[in-house]
Amino acid sequence: MNKIKISPSILSADFSQLGNEIKRLEEGGADLIHVDVMDGHFVPNLTIGPPVIKALRNYSTLPFDVHLMISPVHKYIKDYAESGADIITIHPEATDDLKLSVNLIKKLNKKVGLSLNPDTPIDKIKKFLSSIDLVLIMSVYPGFGGQKFIPNVIDKIKELKNIKKKQNMKFDIEVDGGINFDNSKLLIEAGANILVSGTTIFKNNNGNIKKNIETLKLI
Repeated sequence: MNKIKISPSILSADFSQLGNEIKRLEEGGADLIHVDVMDGHFVPNLTIGPPVIKALRNYSTLPFDVHLMISPVHKYIKDYAESGADIITIHPEATDDLKLSVNLIKKLNKKVGLSLNPDTPIDKIKKFLSSIDLVLIMSVYPGFGGQKFIPNVIDKIKELKNIKKKQNMKFDIEVDGGINFDNSKLLIEAGANILVSGTTIFKNNNGNIKKNIETLKLI
């Protein structure tokens, strides 16, 4: 079984203390730092851009797991790569030429992730699975933190795990949206090996990040 990794979403952090919040995550045992980038167009919210990510790089050596929810995404990929992203995840709906965008991320020596919204089928990215590093399954509709988990994505995770096993592929299966102590075990059993969580990590147990990360991994 793959090692379970936790990628806390800084969307739930204190934005007035982002640098210190990232330090707390690293000290608390996070494996990656999940950065949600939203443009107010592809999704109905606005968050942060390359200058903020570049500034935050000074606070952690952990991989930055950058999820681009922006459209058109292609022309911004280079900016995010240069700002300090280690993994760049994009949505197939956000680019006119998915192959071109995937190849650009690779050319910039970054890991490639493709994200599936709750109603986006695996078929949309199937031909890329052998050449990417990560599939991000959204278990909420992207845009805002703190939403309720959509349970039917579990079947999608299982299907993806079966494809991965059958074809001996290496990509990570990451899940993001409404992940908490009640559903993390189900997701891991279904085949996820990276869990993105914001509210649960920052708010539960009076904000005890270390305890919350350990609990998500061990449930």
